[in-house]
Formats: sequence, C-alpha cells, structure tokens
Amino acid sequence: MKKIIFTALTSIIGTVAYSQILAPVKWSYAAKKIDKEQAVVFIKATIDKGWHIYSQNVADGGPVKTSFRFDKSDDYTLNGNTSEPKAVSKYEKAFSMNVQYFEQSVIFQQKVKLKNGQVSVNGTLNYMVCSNQQCLPPEDVEFSIPVK
Repeated sequence: MKKIIFTALTSIIGTVAYSQILAPVKWSYAAKKIDKEQAVVFIKATIDKGWHIYSQNVADGGPVKTSFRFDKSDDYTLNGNTSEPKAVSKYEKAFSMNVQYFEQSVIFQQKVKLKNGQVSVNGTLNYMVCSNQQCLPPEDVEFSIPVK
C-alpha cells in the first residue's frame, strides 16, 4: 500500500512540476525626472540564465524583436525613440542570420516631455525569449510607469 501511495504521489508531483509555465523574463520599471518638463522612463528585463531576448534592431525575417507601444496621452509626448545598450550579435542557425540579443538583463530608456507635473507613462511591450533549446511564443506585457 505504501508503494502505491508513493508512486501516485511521485507521479502527481512530477506532472505538476513539468506543467509549470516558463517565465524566464521579469520586467521592472522606473522613472527619473530630468527637470520640470522632461523625464526618462526605464524598462528593465531581468533574464534567467540560458535565455535571451532580442534587440529592437533585428532585421526582418528573424526572430520577433522587442518593441514598445506607448499610449497617447495629453500629459506627455515621447521625445525620440526608445534607446537600448549595445546588444550581443551572433549568427543563429534557427533564423539563418546574425541577430542582436541581450542576456542576463537589459534596460531600455524612453525620454518623455511632460505637459503636467505627475503622470503615468502607459503602454505595451512585445518580446520573444529563446534559449539554445527552444523559443517561447512572443508575449505582450502592459506597463504603467509613474513619473513623480
């Protein structure tokens, strides 16, 4: 009887552990006012070991590049494009091309012109994460970044 219970319990634990959803990227946000009329918002990806996300500057025909869509607002306007640090560039057989990507962590920055004192910069980011074994489907993540 103990063997049957042990086997059943092991089976259940194995199934639950295997069916957990992979989430190798964690997103965090911050903002810094430069002066009364300007601020920078920071969008940080912390990436699990063995995984990477792609740059905004991947050529067509490759993996899904990281992209940002900022909601229109009467409280702020975007000042330029979203910037990123220098990415790793490497040939990936899966896409038959050189791709630019980030490992461990990356901070994207967007300058904004403020029309009101305290605002929230809202939007959606889209990204794809891959390891040497697999790629997960692209994912949309909504964000709201308070600027105080």
